[in-house]
Amino acid sequence: MERIVHALVQGTPEWDQYRLTHDGASEIAAVLGLSKKTTRTELLRLKATGLPKEFSDWLQRNVLDKGHEIEDKVRPLAVEFAQVDGFYPATVSIGRISASSDGIDMLDETAWECKSLNVENGPIVRAGNVPEEHMPQCQQVLMVTGADRLLFTVSDGTRENTFHTWVEPDTAWFDRIRAAWKQFAEDLAEWKPEPAAAPTPTGRTPESLPALFIEVSGRVTNSNLDAYKAHALTVFGSINRRLVTDQDFEDAGKAVKWCGDVEDRLAAAKQHALSQTASIDALFRTIDDISAEARRVRLDLDKLVKARKESRRTEILDDHIAGLGMHMDKLRKRVGPYMPLIPADFAGAVRGLKSFSSMIDKCGVELARAKIAANEVADKISTNATWLRDNAAGYEFLFPDQAGMLQMAVDQFAVVAKARITEHKAAEQRRADALAEAAREQIRKEEAARLEREAADRKRKEDEEAAQARAEQEAADRRAAAAAQPVVVVAEPAPAPAAAPVHQVAQPAPAANVVAMPARAPVAQPAASTPPTLKLGQIGERLGFTLTADFLKSLGFEHALRDRASLLFHESQFPHICAALVAHIQAVQAKQAA
Repeated sequence: MERIVHALVQGTPEWDQYRLTHDGASEIAAVLGLSKKTTRTELLRLKATGLPKEFSDWLQRNVLDKGHEIEDKVRPLAVEFAQVDGFYPATVSIGRISASSDGIDMLDETAWECKSLNVENGPIVRAGNVPEEHMPQCQQVLMVTGADRLLFTVSDGTRENTFHTWVEPDTAWFDRIRAAWKQFAEDLAEWKPEPAAAPTPTGRTPESLPALFIEVSGRVTNSNLDAYKAHALTVFGSINRRLVTDQDFEDAGKAVKWCGDVEDRLAAAKQHALSQTASIDALFRTIDDISAEARRVRLDLDKLVKARKESRRTEILDDHIAGLGMHMDKLRKRVGPYMPLIPADFAGAVRGLKSFSSMIDKCGVELARAKIAANEVADKISTNATWLRDNAAGYEFLFPDQAGMLQMAVDQFAVVAKARITEHKAAEQRRADALAEAAREQIRKEEAARLEREAADRKRKEDEEAAQARAEQEAADRRAAAAAQPVVVVAEPAPAPAAAPVHQVAQPAPAANVVAMPARAPVAQPAASTPPTLKLGQIGERLGFTLTADFLKSLGFEHALRDRASLLFHESQFPHICAALVAHIQAVQAKQAA
């Protein structure tokens, strides 16, 4: 909102009218119930009635008296304390909120407020503090002028009795001031003057009754007792018993005292009469009647005053409690059921007070305080609820303590709410990641199990094939050994020859007189205990000539395994292959010789 500097001279009618339509810094203490010079109730009435003259008189009496004279004397000292070029009076406003500062420097950086020195504020300022009554004004001046600091002085116009301290801007005070003026404006809009009291029948005071005189000389010789009785009873009947205002209670108290005086006077008159005669029944009965009536009225009225004082105090409390209740109902309609009950200590506000006007004012201040506090809570609830609606849709379950959380400071609420949502999303992501990882782990396990089954199947198949190959190789070896065993021919019986190595062929004997002998059974090849690793090419390299798989097969040796293009044999087959080759060569040689 724009800050406006007004070309007004303080103390002029234009300035008075301006102050009547603006919320001045010198009034904020009364609005907050901190002023010792005026009450909030009185300020409400003055602002509501809008009577410039009455307001101006009030302003002069409570704010300006003696102020200008002291300001002129202290201004040079203030310039010296602040070390500025000068202080110039200024009237500034932001909207309706205004401040008529005693002075502000040309740079609008330093403001100055001056108060008259008294026995209360002097020690406080000498200690470096600002009296509670004046702090709201200082803060409103800082808020409206935008100054960086404020020099607060109290003085009687002399250097030796001029004391000062510094005040810094306080945003918490700014918020409090704005809320106080907002509530004051609402109360001002609803303000209604109290109904005019009906004329109070006061009757005649004790002094206005005719003097009672009695003369007796054995009998009553002269008396105005009858007229006195009639007049006294009329006065008793006219005493007001409807007690509402402070004036009513003051009048009732005076009447109680007056009735007591009447009783005392009648007793004195009766005693005087007794001193003149022994017995005058009519006189005494009349006096007794008047005295009894006076006593009855006094006692009844005294009880009524005591009872009515308590009931009037209760009425004031109930009225303000009801006012707060109506305000809370309005706020609940605005923000819903989350609006808490804001406590107000009306009983504490009136404790020790005797006048009803002061009770009404203090309750009004407490009511305004409670309304301001309730408005702040309602604003926070409304703002936080809007944030929740706009930013947490679908996450309402994260806020089971919503009723309490909505009352948090707006910034704090947003931080806490965002943290909850972020943590929930992170937890959900962790849960999703865990599920995905579990699914991947299950897939890995299933794949590993499949590979393990396949490997086992291959191993079993390879074992079966290896066993079959060994069996076939052993059969082939046996066949090859049997086929390669040569026939031994002898001319005549001879001693048995020494045992020959496996596949060894005996030298041929002379052809004459030959006899064919059966061949020896071949020695079986040992079973392979290791996988086949001997390649066909390696066999040829060892022998020095190339062999083919078909040739080895014709000798009874088949490969045990094929590895791509390589044919693999067992290492244990190599000696048998060599023996078969020797036998084959010998057989070919014998065939050629024959």
